[in-house]
Amino acid sequence: MAKASRVKQLSFTMPNNVGLLMEITEALAKAKVNIEAITAYGWEELEASFMIVTDNNAKAKKALARLGAKVEIEDAIALEVPNRVGELHKATQKIATSGIDIYYLYGSPPKGGKMTIIFKTENDRKALKALAK
Repeated sequence: MAKASRVKQLSFTMPNNVGLLMEITEALAKAKVNIEAITAYGWEELEASFMIVTDNNAKAKKALARLGAKVEIEDAIALEVPNRVGELHKATQKIATSGIDIYYLYGSPPKGGKMTIIFKTENDRKALKALAK
């Protein structure tokens, strides 16, 4: 059975360069911050965007600020699902049939046979209710 909850994610953009992700992960590791879910993508050679869920957002924000990142903390949904065929479909079907647009999602590595999917929707409160059905 899927389990949904509210989470806070860190969101930021930085100038893109070779080694940027290494610098970010090093700063978080030195601050003893665990990354629970991450998405990162570059826009050609101009900038890179990141969304991260951590075990300590205050420490993570401080470490990332030292690198020049202007970090925003945003609400998101964490959905823990069994790592099996069709589980993501079940969740997205509940959200879609409730008339809620999913802006984006990303996942974490599976652990203990389950994985966590991070969603941002147009109405997270309504999406949480739909996922609880």
